[in-house]
Amino acid sequence: MSDASINAILSQIRSLQGQLQTNRPSPVETPAPAAAETGFGNTLKRAVTQVNAEQNESAALAKAFEMGDPNVDLVRVMLASQQSSVSFRATVEVRNRLVQAYQDVMNMPL
Repeated sequence: MSDASINAILSQIRSLQGQLQTNRPSPVETPAPAAAETGFGNTLKRAVTQVNAEQNESAALAKAFEMGDPNVDLVRVMLASQQSSVSFRATVEVRNRLVQAYQDVMNMPL
């Protein structure tokens, strides 16, 4: 690989990083809790709702990009996709740990 091709690749990476900084996806808005809803169940429900909203936004951006919408660029689509993927994986991990904790409690000798 020559120095010219390495420099060309580095300049492409830098330009994509610059685009990434200027084209941040808008944060997902979640509905505010109605009245002082506290507790683990409500917190978990809000988290699942937020993950669902991120996945829906990601799917909508991907569909818009596939349809050729000029306002949606590939960087934004990929960021939203990865963000929703990470959120979903974290939710699955929380679920797995909750199930494991439940099983540990159920298997405790009395």
